[in-house]
Amino acid sequence: MFNNRFGFELEFTGITRERAAAVALELLGGRLSDSTSVKAPDGRVWKFVYDGSITPLRKERGRIVSASNDYKVELVSPILTYREDIDTLQELIRRLRSAGAFTKGAGCGCHIHLDGTPHTPQSVRNFVNIIASKNDLFYKALQIEPGRMSYCKKMDSYLVEKMNSRRPKTFGQLESIWYEGYNQSRDFHYHQSRYHFLNLHSFFTRNRTIELRGFNAGDANGRLHAGMIRSYVVLALALNNQALTQKSASSKKPQVDNERFAMRTFLNRIGFIGDEFKNCREHLCNHLSGNSAWRFGAATS
Repeated sequence: MFNNRFGFELEFTGITRERAAAVALELLGGRLSDSTSVKAPDGRVWKFVYDGSITPLRKERGRIVSASNDYKVELVSPILTYREDIDTLQELIRRLRSAGAFTKGAGCGCHIHLDGTPHTPQSVRNFVNIIASKNDLFYKALQIEPGRMSYCKKMDSYLVEKMNSRRPKTFGQLESIWYEGYNQSRDFHYHQSRYHFLNLHSFFTRNRTIELRGFNAGDANGRLHAGMIRSYVVLALALNNQALTQKSASSKKPQVDNERFAMRTFLNRIGFIGDEFKNCREHLCNHLSGNSAWRFGAATS
């Protein structure tokens, strides 16, 4: 699953876009291609762009106060791969946090774009069904802030039903189902269909990427957290790999008696195995109820 390429977007405030670019330049080397973009020695460009959905804030004498639009910051990574780039991405997040970046009260999110070129109509439908079947578990595990719910809605049950009843065989058929019921032009970047946990608007209009939008940018205290971000990247790659490799997937929601156990067994099944992903499992199970070791409670003697 780690051979698949991805792009990463992280929204935050607390520092300006120019300050964020300076922090990235210090870590990555290379040069500034403009005041808010860094061209690394390998030729890839890391951008810090304006995002209108962010509430601009900064800290002043220990208090959070309003700030100018320069404090609306979205990190847009170049194309990344996990084994080669995750350490750099995590270290950049740590340095941005040390420089004063935060998310509390700013309505910030984290988006991961997955390379869609290996996908077929069947594997895309698999992806839709996998997300739909785990809607409730994911939303509780990820603790998506209420203010962001309109930007990353749960999978539309009517859409899922249409995809599974019609069983599209071509991307054209799949696209028609995705946009059915919308009056906007499909070419409009901010099309309403994009504001779901799984966004296929980017697949049909933006370089064949499948976007996962259901991640907070910071922890419950509004702090950028490199370990939490890593768990999101691994989850996105694992879900993508599951969609690609399974022959089919069901959208049926399983009955969950023990949330932690259900999530742990699911994560193990899709590749979160061993000590390497222990912290990722902990991040993704932390807000769930139940016992991760025993489905029906602790063992008895």
